[in-house]
Amino acid sequence: MTGFIGAGNMANAIIKGMVSSGAQEGKDIAVYDIHPEKREKAAADYGVNAMSSLEELVSECSEIVVAIKPCGFEKLLGGLDSLLKERDPLIISIAAGKTLEAISSYLSYEPALARVMPNINATIGESVSAYCANGRVTAEQKAFVAKLCSSIGEAVELEKFFSAFGVIGGAAPAFAYMFIDELARGGVKIGMNKQVALKVAAQTVLGSAKMIAESGEHPYALVDKVCSPGGTTVEGVAALNENGFANAVMQAVTAAYEKDLKLSGK
Repeated sequence: MTGFIGAGNMANAIIKGMVSSGAQEGKDIAVYDIHPEKREKAAADYGVNAMSSLEELVSECSEIVVAIKPCGFEKLLGGLDSLLKERDPLIISIAAGKTLEAISSYLSYEPALARVMPNINATIGESVSAYCANGRVTAEQKAFVAKLCSSIGEAVELEKFFSAFGVIGGAAPAFAYMFIDELARGGVKIGMNKQVALKVAAQTVLGSAKMIAESGEHPYALVDKVCSPGGTTVEGVAALNENGFANAVMQAVTAAYEKDLKLSGK
């Protein structure tokens, strides 16, 4: 059985993905949350088992997804240390800024430990999630982690660059949302209805992302295909460049990356 400690938005997104994709049946998933109404809702929505205590969950599960705020890890794992050591489940963290080494330091033994970093788009099954594992994780356990990630979108195994992924995969959806909204506001400025402009902008960005992912062409080769000599598109591209578009994006990535390093204590 796979257990989830915490039944917040991301835990629910992963559970929903696992159940709806067929990666795991609800009866083979257990959930515990300090708020009884949250675990009961998960049970009602996905057919999972609502556990009455952390100890019950750890005793029943071979994989445990820790889906709580990073600040609560030390207290949680320290309190469960002896039971975790006895049961030795695969522990999967989805906390940002918590390295494998940091999480291991909260326990008196070296656990089989994996780290997964999904993003907010997991709620619609379109996340890109990075994962890594320590040396105690078996090939079978790593395959389970990959399956969990794939149930909510795309999965990428990374041994390094988790902080970089946290920006490109974790923070950048916010940048993309901002870009889509500003495109729509530009449409409003020239007379379009906001909801129509937003629909057009969102679909355009969605299609453009798929074009890059599926065509195999370099993004700027595609830019060149859209830019006719002396046309409207190249005029807009020139305006983006003149107003610092590339630099603004680069600075946003750098600022988020430096903050992640600071939070990780690096």
